[in-house]
Amino acid sequence: MKLLNEFTETDFLVEETAGKKNYTIKGPYIHCNEQNRNGRVYTLEHMLPEVNRYIKEFVQTKRAVGELSHPEGPQINPDKVSHLITKLEFDGPLCMGEAIVLDTPNGRIVKSFMEAGVNFGVSTRGLGSIKESNGIKYVQPDFRLVTVDIVLDPSGKACFVEGILENQEWMYVDGKGWVEQYFEESRKTLKSLKAKDVEDTALQIFENFLAKL
Repeated sequence: MKLLNEFTETDFLVEETAGKKNYTIKGPYIHCNEQNRNGRVYTLEHMLPEVNRYIKEFVQTKRAVGELSHPEGPQINPDKVSHLITKLEFDGPLCMGEAIVLDTPNGRIVKSFMEAGVNFGVSTRGLGSIKESNGIKYVQPDFRLVTVDIVLDPSGKACFVEGILENQEWMYVDGKGWVEQYFEESRKTLKSLKAKDVEDTALQIFENFLAKL
């Protein structure tokens, strides 16, 4: 079985409720019945039971965590987790999803992306085999969904996910003003970068932030 990653572009907005901010990513997570950028097709017939299995085993038990960027293998790395998937449901051939961004090191990087207006996406990670027919690669019924990660270059076509920002209290450390100024400078830095340079720079920014604590 091959490790299969499929990217979906995202968009986001910022909302605040009762003075508290939470970071949520919602929208189409999986496209079925159409060829994606990787040249693969996931049929609704095969994906529906597999997603339902994932919902029962992981979403409903609050174990559906994902990472920032795809790792090299299918295993979930606890130290790389950035979000918890809280909802998956089908609307025709689209699987709509929702996830909350966690207060982990990688989760905070995702929050800084959302603060800076960085366009990112979600990408399924799974194991399965492929059968080619008439030049199109069809993912087979043995596909197993591992998780949905946050990435900067999705493979889906028109999948825009809203990142809802709802709590930036983590920016402040004991009321020290430099933290807010630091993140403002970081946002300006991220906005000035090309997409391919954002992730590495954001990681360095966060490491520098931790060093200041």
